[in-house]
Amino acid sequence: MNSDSQALYILVITGGIFAITAMLMYIFPPKRINFLYGYRTASSMKSEESWKFAQRFSAIAMLQSGLGLLLISGLATFSPFSETSNTVIAWIALIAAIAFMFVRTEKAIKIKFPV
Repeated sequence: MNSDSQALYILVITGGIFAITAMLMYIFPPKRINFLYGYRTASSMKSEESWKFAQRFSAIAMLQSGLGLLLISGLATFSPFSETSNTVIAWIALIAAIAFMFVRTEKAIKIKFPV
């Protein structure tokens, strides 16, 4: 993959956005349950305690996802695959990073706050 690859841009931009957003969410988590800002799922909004836990945990998971995408973008510069294949791989990595954040956070909420 060359340095002008669309896949590289996808991974660098989204990885960077994830990492920066995660740091901001960790430093400035939403203080109260709201419908505009934060990790908002049914399980995270059940109580104030689960809300606060979910905000911190999801910020860490988002940072891990962002750094993972940045790592993959670094490795992608040496990819022997075609531009189309690299773009498909980049989109799969992005979807996997998002799924990782949600699945990991929801699992942690269920463990910490069993129904």
